[in-house]
Amino acid sequence: MKKIRIAMVGVLAAGALYTVGPSTATAAPTQVPLGAAQAQSKGNSAARTSGAPNTDLPLRLLAKQHGLGIGTAVDMAALAADTAYRERAAQEFSAVTAENVMKWSELEPTRGQYNWGPADELVRFAQRNGQKVHGHTLLWHSQLPAWLTDGVADGSIDSAELREIVRNHITTVVKHFRGKVRAWDVVNEAFTDGDAPVLRDTIFRQHLGPDYIAQALRWAHAADPKAKLFLNDYAIDNINPKSTAYYELAKQLRRQRVPLHGQGFQGHLDLQYPLPIDAPQNLARFDKLGLETAFTEVDVRFFLPGDTYKEAGQVGSFNTLLSACLLTPRCVMFTVWGFTDKYSWVPGFFDGQGSATPLDENFQPKAAYRGLQQVLAVASDPNNRRGF
Repeated sequence: MKKIRIAMVGVLAAGALYTVGPSTATAAPTQVPLGAAQAQSKGNSAARTSGAPNTDLPLRLLAKQHGLGIGTAVDMAALAADTAYRERAAQEFSAVTAENVMKWSELEPTRGQYNWGPADELVRFAQRNGQKVHGHTLLWHSQLPAWLTDGVADGSIDSAELREIVRNHITTVVKHFRGKVRAWDVVNEAFTDGDAPVLRDTIFRQHLGPDYIAQALRWAHAADPKAKLFLNDYAIDNINPKSTAYYELAKQLRRQRVPLHGQGFQGHLDLQYPLPIDAPQNLARFDKLGLETAFTEVDVRFFLPGDTYKEAGQVGSFNTLLSACLLTPRCVMFTVWGFTDKYSWVPGFFDGQGSATPLDENFQPKAAYRGLQQVLAVASDPNNRRGF
């Protein structure tokens, strides 16, 4: 019964676009001040009423009844300059992820000189608003500081020194945020795409060997034994060769007692490609390994201009992933990669595409936002999560 009810919510939310029309679907929600929102979240769930479920609440309140974290990636420039952005980020979300300011190139642009300011400010923002912090990311082959990549390329940094640099970076960063970051994406996008994925030929794979992931996890765990440690990647939402490669790696690491606690599924969807309809089965196999799971970077892009059919497809796409998370007992977080089209990364990377987030450029809710509200308010979910 649980599966049927969750699936039907997604169908009904998409169908609402045709029955009530765009003007109703995008009406502004009742604004609940953060203090009132926190008060409502105590005791009995605010989303449960004696009658019909109340869908017109911030996402974080609707998600609380499921023990589910609702997160967003945060643009720190927007957070500093845009009051509406700052207020909505606090109101809607129970978790935040740094879009960029915790990446290596941002934290240590000059060797040995750390720029903690923007990342520390994000942590303070989260603490003021009762939010968890998801750390992103300790190791990634992209957005590395030039001093590191240039040194490896010209041979001035050899394999032994690189190992110490990586160990020191992970240890320094995780210790700096110890007790303040709930979980880390320790290694991001480690596998290649295609029918036969292998570990990417990054400087870490080349110089530290194929067990660099296990080493990174151990170093992070030593720096903060209470932090949850994740691997994270794109195009693994459904069962495919790449997600299976992660599944096999997770089994291997667990057998070796490496401290891996979770798998992150980015969830960057595009309407021109099929939906990951087997996402629940995919998450379930990681769940059975004893791992937490999370959708970590969800957005749904399409070619502009939009229309009713594209909006309906976007509703269904967001709801498919959220429903998969609700069906998985250890799925602890659902994070959108930006919540407003005003600051979305998509137009700058995908020519002609956009409108990928739940709110428009004026912070007004789109049909996708309403769909997320409906799923969270109505879905039957007996799972007892302890992540949030």
